Amino acid sequence: MQKIFHTSFFALGFGACLATAAMAQTAYEAEPQDATGKFTTATEIKMILPHTKAQWVAVRLYEGRDLLYFTNLLAWRCGMHEIRYGVNGGEMRALEMEPCYIDEGAPNALKIDGGIFPYVTLEPESVESVEIEILFDDMSEDGSAYQRSAIQIN
Repeated sequence: MQKIFHTSFFALGFGACLATAAMAQTAYEAEPQDATGKFTTATEIKMILPHTKAQWVAVRLYEGRDLLYFTNLLAWRCGMHEIRYGVNGGEMRALEMEPCYIDEGAPNALKIDGGIFPYVTLEPESVESVEIEILFDDMSEDGSAYQRSAIQIN
């Protein structure tokens, strides 16, 4: 069995400062948290995300490039304002996300037809570590950090 290693930013004591500083530059506001059963609010998705934290991201070498996948997180994006990521201790960047298809039967579906993909492309074998920060639509935050060996897929 492969051991999964991830570290909560908040357990390390500095995540709240990082997340707050990075996300304070945005003009987001808390959204209503009326449960719809479609997992489109922070209230609904925050019950699930702690259980999938080890799978929030994945990395693989594909056709000579590192692909850093966010598929798990993007499947719950309707309850988020923003996903930010940093690679190897570098600058945190906002991940481009598809809209929430709120008026459709599967609002969190990934259509991948508008040129927005569930991954970012990086130099081959360059990803050693990844940090994630999430700003939920109720203005709460969460985050995690990963080493490549814990999130690598073949």
